[in-house]
Amino acid sequence: MANEYEIKKQICEIGKRIYDRNMVAANDGNISVKLNDNEFLCTPTGVSKGFMTPDFICKVDRDGKVLQANGNFRPSSEIKMHMRVYQERPDVNAVVHAHPMYATAFAIAGIPLTQPIMPEAVIALGCVPIAKYGRPSTMEIPDAVSEYVQYFDAVLLENHGALTYSDSLENAYYKMESTEFYAQLLYLSRQLGGPKEFTPQQVEDLYEIRRQFGMKGRHPANVCLNAKEGKPSCHSCGGHCGGHKDVDAATIAEITKKVMEQLNLK
Repeated sequence: MANEYEIKKQICEIGKRIYDRNMVAANDGNISVKLNDNEFLCTPTGVSKGFMTPDFICKVDRDGKVLQANGNFRPSSEIKMHMRVYQERPDVNAVVHAHPMYATAFAIAGIPLTQPIMPEAVIALGCVPIAKYGRPSTMEIPDAVSEYVQYFDAVLLENHGALTYSDSLENAYYKMESTEFYAQLLYLSRQLGGPKEFTPQQVEDLYEIRRQFGMKGRHPANVCLNAKEGKPSCHSCGGHCGGHKDVDAATIAEITKKVMEQLNLK
């Protein structure tokens, strides 16, 4: 494993990439890397991710408390979200949070990225659900992300941005890049009359390719409970299988009743 200084340099490089690719504006976004079970490096709050140097990077413990910070630098207030991912996914060694334009637009519109439209996205990325809105700097965001972190490697944050994580910082960044590219293609194809989606069998064929590759991470090919039960996979269930919560008929009836009342259709 690289020494801390080299990891700090890599964090700065990834920060510059997300800034140069317009995935963040001004001082937005944050990045973290796991050193061990109790030490993590992370970007500071209030600085542009495109102009950091290694001395900007802070070190925190698993509770997000500062272990090391130079000058007035302090960890991002959203470190709580990162810590929740590390807590629930021991296989994760890096987390990237950004505001890529197209992916964030889908998050704002409340549309998960679940349509199977290109092989690379289906095989490498899987589905990207939307975690419900949470107030910044509170535990609401970690709690919302927690519903999906066990089942997906990328999550949209409602009216906020996107979160990706993986076994290395480079791979966590690539998942962010793939999420934005997927969102952009989906947006553009909708302007051209709508994307032509893969059939369920074509999706399953792509899942099998992923299995044969032995790719790391969480993915519908391996952990989607819907697919395992013979139901539509995440790529056709609208991203609602993340929490895998059963909804009984009475609940559905009550929701339908309320919607009809609001539409004056009762």
